[in-house]
Amino acid sequence: MALADSLKQLNELDINDIDLTRIGVWPLPGRLAVLALVAVVIIGGGYYLFIKNLYESLDLAANKERELFTQFERKQFEAANLDAYRTQLVEMKETFGALLKQLPKDTEVPGLLEDIDEYGRGSGLTINKVALEKERVGEFYVELPIRIEVQGGYHEFGGFVSGIAGMPRIVTLHDFNITGERGDKGLLNMVINAKTYRYKGQGEEG
Repeated sequence: MALADSLKQLNELDINDIDLTRIGVWPLPGRLAVLALVAVVIIGGGYYLFIKNLYESLDLAANKERELFTQFERKQFEAANLDAYRTQLVEMKETFGALLKQLPKDTEVPGLLEDIDEYGRGSGLTINKVALEKERVGEFYVELPIRIEVQGGYHEFGGFVSGIAGMPRIVTLHDFNITGERGDKGLLNMVINAKTYRYKGQGEEG
């Protein structure tokens, strides 16, 4: 009966009449409700101030752990393949040295032009021009453009281009331009912009 009276008093209680200084004489349900509210506030505040920060720190630590594990796996793989990398490096140096030997030196360029002229005449073409043009200095090498003008037929052009591509020195062919010759001889004119390269020496500006 006392509990029923207390609940009735709590229901009839006006919030404006609450006096916190007299909480000791409140009905038991009212005091329990206040205690529950205070407990919720304390627990919620504690979670927000402490536990939430701990979860955030835990997430950061987990992300860092995954990052470190990934780095460890990569370094472990590199360490396991160190000998293979060293072997590959030696092979790359040998390949690079072989390519450097294919780049003509300044003193070899006139001989290269003579070789191109001989390939053209050996293919049955009429050589109108084989001339070295202005150098283009790149970051690691110097590009030497060569303008080639020849006259002949398609088959002769094919043999000439194949011969140039098979030269021991690196020569690349660009911008083919073939035009017909007036008359009934069936001759064609071909202009090719060829390029060869030499290693860039110290002191040369790019």
